[in-house]
Amino acid sequence: MKLRVILAVLFMAFTASYVLAENGDKKDKKPEGYVFKDEITLPATPVKNQYRSGTCWSFSGLSFLESEMLRLGKPVVDLSEMFIVWHSYSEKAQKDVRVHGSLNFSAGGAFHDVTNVIRDFGIVPESVYDGLNYGEDKHVHGEMDRVLKQHVDAVIENKNRKLSTVWLEAVEGTLNTYLGEIPQKFEYEGKSYTPQSFASDFVGLNMDDYVEITSFSHHPFYSKFILEVPDNWSWDEVYNVPLNEMEEIIDYSLNNGFTVAWAADVSEKGFVSSNKGVAVVPSAKTEDMSDAEIARWDTLSEKDREKELYKIEKPVPEIVVTQEMRQAAFDNYSTTDDHGMHIIGTAKDQEGVTFYKVKNSWGDYNKYKGYFYVSKPYVNYKTTCIMVHKDAIPQSIREKLDL
Repeated sequence: MKLRVILAVLFMAFTASYVLAENGDKKDKKPEGYVFKDEITLPATPVKNQYRSGTCWSFSGLSFLESEMLRLGKPVVDLSEMFIVWHSYSEKAQKDVRVHGSLNFSAGGAFHDVTNVIRDFGIVPESVYDGLNYGEDKHVHGEMDRVLKQHVDAVIENKNRKLSTVWLEAVEGTLNTYLGEIPQKFEYEGKSYTPQSFASDFVGLNMDDYVEITSFSHHPFYSKFILEVPDNWSWDEVYNVPLNEMEEIIDYSLNNGFTVAWAADVSEKGFVSSNKGVAVVPSAKTEDMSDAEIARWDTLSEKDREKELYKIEKPVPEIVVTQEMRQAAFDNYSTTDDHGMHIIGTAKDQEGVTFYKVKNSWGDYNKYKGYFYVSKPYVNYKTTCIMVHKDAIPQSIREKLDL
């Protein structure tokens, strides 16, 4: 009997110590942050790295078209971003000279630059033209960008009082020196192509099927307008829809197997956490805090409050984005045309909130191997435009846009 009592006491002591240890371990554990479960993941080619070049628009635009090929059952192919960059720089130089230097002559661009180049000049595979002709194994464009800018500025300054007949040839010579000469014919998988025949016979996409869409109230909805951002150097037009319909188009696209090219501002502090795999626009709602948290919050400086908000140690409340809020951010330059990316699916966090899954072009830079998850409020607030296939737009909206 005494032995049973002793054993019982020992068992109870062991159980109590285990529970205390377990509770202690739980207290020591750090918050796990966001945990995502993918719901839609559409086919996409491997993540690439634009490295130290301002060519996100080419990387994301081609990533989008590569996914379009996969959607249509076409072969996996790695298309050449620098082929697009070469032709865009040449076209941009000509336009900048025509407007006497009033253009934004820089490395930046837009999704329509990709479709315009393919329509006009074709495309080649990355294996045929990697654009690394200057002693680097990754894209480093600082010197090239500066040399091209100074060259075009000198042409525009026009010390000779008229343009020479070879100024463009000289600009394209610089592009050839840094990126390599554009191939006129090449072999790929046992067949001979030109850039134009590769675009038509191998890629097989109709560039006229792709449209850009935005949502700003300084132009009428359901009309087209030239989006007033510096990187829209070609002055292409985008379709304008209300904010709720832009979100509807993105959701309809993904639900029906179409990916979305996404251009957005990434200067928002909530985007910095994309290195942790998430981009959000937190709201500091004190009504969601306990009395103790409010007291602590009130003692923090504005800088420290921002640090607290963007630690992203757990899911946080986000702002409710309105059309007016979005417009104000664009008008006061807090939303700018920073970065092009590629939305390929959706996911939910541990609280059941829907996020978009985004393919970036910064290589394997975070725990999601170059992908990250962006909240709907962030997309609604900071999108400058999207590109989609016409068939990825709900019929009711297509009719309003006369598409």
